[in-house]
Amino acid sequence: MKKVYLYDFDGTITSRDTMIELARYRRGSVRLLLYLLRMSPLLVLMKLGRYSNTRMKERFLRHFFGGMPVYAFEELCCRFARKNIRLVRPSALKSIAQANEEGARVIIVSASAGNWVVPIMQQFDVEVEVVGTQLEVVDGLVTGRLASKNCHGQEKVERIKPLLPDRKELEIIAFGDSKGDKEMLDYADKGYYRYFD
Repeated sequence: MKKVYLYDFDGTITSRDTMIELARYRRGSVRLLLYLLRMSPLLVLMKLGRYSNTRMKERFLRHFFGGMPVYAFEELCCRFARKNIRLVRPSALKSIAQANEEGARVIIVSASAGNWVVPIMQQFDVEVEVVGTQLEVVDGLVTGRLASKNCHGQEKVERIKPLLPDRKELEIIAFGDSKGDKEMLDYADKGYYRYFD
């Protein structure tokens, strides 16, 4: 039976949330902290399920990256990837490499955008597909809004299904670290929670 490995990215493959780290890289720790403090009431409401994760994400992206020319944003993501290679957990990378050696298909399913997930993973000698949240670009500028549904929770499963039409002939192994991965872990034949911590 063909194996497919599904990996969450932030907190599973990496030790930190890469969207937050990208913002820190662009604006510095002080500006990031001040923004998070200002947004703390909404962050609490989001944790309680009373404020949309997607709306919070768009506010964050708009604040730190809205209005950037897309070419400048892509360059920023590539520089960030080169300077933050240490964020990738060696144990997660070893797992991906072993899956490659088995001849299994490896898919990273992330709420983060491929704009920075792809250049981070391209630095390693592994083969992965990346399914992530897509960012809106209008007139060559990053708006801070999402061009796709936020790849979080049930949306992870919805994004996976079209890629795996022969689901019944597959053994799916999934790794995640948060409640946003629960549906993906449940969809898999074997789901591992915080396996690389």
